[in-house]
Amino acid sequence: MKTDFLIIGGGAIGLSSAIVLLEAGFKVVLIDRSSTGTEASWAGGGILSPLCSWDYSEAVTTLAGRSMGMFERTAAMLFDATGIDTEYRKSGMLLLPPYQNERATTWCKAHQVTLNQVRLDEHLQGMQGEGLFMPDIAQVRNPRLLQALRRRVEMLGGKILEQYEALNFDIQYDKIASLKTSKGSLSADAYIMAAGAWSSALLGEHAMGMEVRPIRGQILLFKFDTPPFSNILLQENLYFIPRKDGHVLVGSTLEDAGFDKRTTTQAWAYLLQRVHALFPDWPSPIKHWAGLRPGSPDNIPTIGRHPHLLNLYANCGHFRYGVTMSPASAKLLLDSIDGHPDPTYRWRE
Repeated sequence: MKTDFLIIGGGAIGLSSAIVLLEAGFKVVLIDRSSTGTEASWAGGGILSPLCSWDYSEAVTTLAGRSMGMFERTAAMLFDATGIDTEYRKSGMLLLPPYQNERATTWCKAHQVTLNQVRLDEHLQGMQGEGLFMPDIAQVRNPRLLQALRRRVEMLGGKILEQYEALNFDIQYDKIASLKTSKGSLSADAYIMAAGAWSSALLGEHAMGMEVRPIRGQILLFKFDTPPFSNILLQENLYFIPRKDGHVLVGSTLEDAGFDKRTTTQAWAYLLQRVHALFPDWPSPIKHWAGLRPGSPDNIPTIGRHPHLLNLYANCGHFRYGVTMSPASAKLLLDSIDGHPDPTYRWRE
């Protein structure tokens, strides 16, 4: 039996796409090669902002900003519908030196983003000097967000098939006739590639100019009786994300290691050295994991229809910001399906 859309990939992007399509009246089947919400969307930190926005192109910051503006409403809707608290909150982000003060100030002023110069001891006990504070930056507890998104898909009538590994497409003329999976062939009116770091590899020659590759990131997890601070901290490429229950995530690395998702002692040592340079008395981490981000040229995702295969769409290549960009990316995908694509994120030939 055919369905309107078959989505390949059950991360934040795939699940959010499914919700938008179901709410628009389409039928949706979503497949995942393992379990939904267990890859990059789970492994990340849940900071709802680029790090830092002034280091990225306008295409990235525009989409991220649009999505950030949707997240509070999205989190509230998911809680009302599913009863799952995603722990969305505006915890603010504190930038520790060294940082590019003039560049940051200029960008924030041009984009009407609040940025304040503050004394560090007002936010971190015993730390001297000055920092930059962005009070409107929010976070979400991404594993809980993924649970809520999955439940919402099921509530809306979407079908989720786990342990279904996508293998290859049966292409006839200018359309996909079916998708061969590890559990047989599936067919649909149209197909959406949302498989994160695996997207280009699955498409093979049909990926064309969509160059998505895995970039490994490793994170350490610490646990305290009470949160040691309330704000997200950022020092160059190192971030600290405090959760309400006393957990603190610290990351992350950027490694071009192919599809190798193993953790390394080198990353453990590097991250721990950076942590102890700021907080010498911190205990050992309680957990260490890695995820594979979907890296793409200039970090710009591909959202829209394939140039030649008329029933194939993409929503992938979001690099570090799949969770952040998920609400707005799903809306852009629907716009493209409705015949109103955004050329900024088009599929490159």
